[in-house]
Amino acid sequence: MKRDLYFSKPLMNAAGSLGFASDSRPGVALDAFGAFVTNPFSQRPRLPTAKPELIEYPGGFLLHTGLPNPGLNSGLKKYASRWDKSNLPIIVHLMADRPEETQRMVRMLESQENVMAAELGFAPLLANDIIRLTLEMCLGELPLIFSLPVEQVLSLGPRLIQEGAQAISISAPRGALHLTPSPSLRSASQSPTRRGELITGRLYGPSLFPQTLETVYSAGKLGLPIIGAGGVWNKENADAMLWAGALAVQVDAALWGLTGKINLL
Repeated sequence: MKRDLYFSKPLMNAAGSLGFASDSRPGVALDAFGAFVTNPFSQRPRLPTAKPELIEYPGGFLLHTGLPNPGLNSGLKKYASRWDKSNLPIIVHLMADRPEETQRMVRMLESQENVMAAELGFAPLLANDIIRLTLEMCLGELPLIFSLPVEQVLSLGPRLIQEGAQAISISAPRGALHLTPSPSLRSASQSPTRRGELITGRLYGPSLFPQTLETVYSAGKLGLPIIGAGGVWNKENADAMLWAGALAVQVDAALWGLTGKINLL
């Protein structure tokens, strides 16, 4: 029997924001969450990028990490017992670029206690047919959440729901910035030899919110089960997404306190 996707509280962290298990952290009120989303897992271990970057720009920042993780096999050995004992149901985020590998990872999660769903994230520009094939191959007992960029939520999301996905979430958008010594554009590691280099990565910050809110509103009008995310920086942002029709709301960089104190209660 396929499990239901139900949130006792409509707030959760986004993948990549709070690690691989739901530990209590200063300033992060996990008791306000209805679920915990893990950092992304790939099938095999993945090292961090050789040159991580955090580049600020007006209204947000770009983050480049390489999505390091121990691989799902090792991750289960290390974290499965902690997930089972967690007060929050766990959503495991999987890097779903290869359908056969993703199918194996989803099947591994189906037997894990307290795992309520798998959230599938995809590489940029992956063809819609590959994403739909992934859904077909991974359908089973575990609810599937498809993490899509705003450009695909309305075009591909309804088809995925029709074919068996339980919900759509909004992934962090990608962008590119130059490393420069400009006062308005600061990098965590601007060595002189790297200035002027183009860095790609995921974008975070409150400047994203108007676009993601409009996407949630449009999805809600279509009756699409959408988990809002992107630029949620305070309780008012989260409430606005819920009002616009979001099933739940994910918070990412606001949990890190990079731009000051945040209150999501």
